Amino acid sequence: MPENSPVKHLTQLEQLNFLLTNRIPRRYATLFMGWFSKLENPLIRKFSLAIWRRFADDLDLSDARKSDFNSLHDCFIRQLRPGARNIVQDTNVMVSPCDAIIGAYGKIEDTTLYQAKGFPYSLEDLLIDNSLVERYRNGLYITLRLKSTMYHRFHAPSDCHISEVNYISGDTWNVNPIALKQVERLYCKNERAVIDLQLANPEHHITLVPVAAILVAGIKLHCLPDVLDLRYKGSNHLLCNADFKKGDEMGYFQHGSTIIIFANRQFRINNQVQNGNLIRVGQPLLQHR
Repeated sequence: MPENSPVKHLTQLEQLNFLLTNRIPRRYATLFMGWFSKLENPLIRKFSLAIWRRFADDLDLSDARKSDFNSLHDCFIRQLRPGARNIVQDTNVMVSPCDAIIGAYGKIEDTTLYQAKGFPYSLEDLLIDNSLVERYRNGLYITLRLKSTMYHRFHAPSDCHISEVNYISGDTWNVNPIALKQVERLYCKNERAVIDLQLANPEHHITLVPVAAILVAGIKLHCLPDVLDLRYKGSNHLLCNADFKKGDEMGYFQHGSTIIIFANRQFRINNQVQNGNLIRVGQPLLQHR
């Protein structure tokens, strides 16, 4: 491969990113970033946003509700301006809960699925819930990767009710593509929340698993009073009583990460879902069979 090949250059950048973000004390780096990103000093904010733009040339704030931010964190968790996303209203369609790059997806092989080619993991290790494992055995999954520059809030893929969230504490490995090809069972190691959505049809099942990562470890769900992060010391099984309409905001990551979506065999994956494609909030993801 030529020395100046874009593919080789990207691989070198990814390798450097892996070394920088996974060979440091991940917990302390994440806690520091959580503190630093919330500083509202104008000079720090301006400098931080300039550095972010320098190393992430795809940062696009044109669809943000506001253009001035109090801090780096304020920019991370920005809201969309009204009308920035079109939510497909067809009740037979489950829409994407977030802006993301589509990663591994397809049929679950008994209880085995993949984070990357040649890197399997199991429903048992990820969900830690036997009833959900049985529900999604031979079902479907779609991995949605939120880049750090993307809109970080996520929305209801359908009208639904949530009665419980299972928070699973864990590590904060980077979840970028190069890490997925080097760290086995990565999603099962990281901090995550299992959110089972109760749909109108009791035969239809969807579960969302937001997975945190380095510099991100913080998942805020609007149905719960506490942020789920490295400082959280409460119960793992959190009861709630929340109803969402399709497209309603459910919560946000503190930075960017991954959402894995599980569906039972009453669904099929939309034909437009392809590995590496960009998908936006509200676009078709799954359809009833």
